[in-house]
Amino acid sequence: MLQKRTVLTNRRDEMIDVTREVKTFIKEKEINNGMVIVYCPHTTAGITVNENADPDVKHDMLMRLDEVYPWEHPKYQHAEGNSASHLKASTVGTQQTLIIEDGELVLGTWQGIYFCEFDGPRHRAMYIKGIKEA
Repeated sequence: MLQKRTVLTNRRDEMIDVTREVKTFIKEKEINNGMVIVYCPHTTAGITVNENADPDVKHDMLMRLDEVYPWEHPKYQHAEGNSASHLKASTVGTQQTLIIEDGELVLGTWQGIYFCEFDGPRHRAMYIKGIKEA
């Protein structure tokens, strides 16, 4: 049960809430109990779970990542010039595994799933894999 989705990003650094897409996948695939894996196959983007109620959280996360990993640094050696995006993606990670119980995604009250772009804008792929409980 694997589905590929396209994510269109608009800025170099961006967090896109994909929670609704994952919930729709769970309903479409009729997964009552099990797990869902949300995976990003890119080296300059990632997947995270964090607050989705206050947009300032996304701003603050992207701001701090940019401070820790500035776009330009005199010691970067990567020829493409996007070392910061690789570092940010490695810090965030490529996937999240989430629990499904009684047909619902188990998330905290304020949590959402985000596709994190660090080298945009681009057309990106995101994979969702459902695993039904036996």
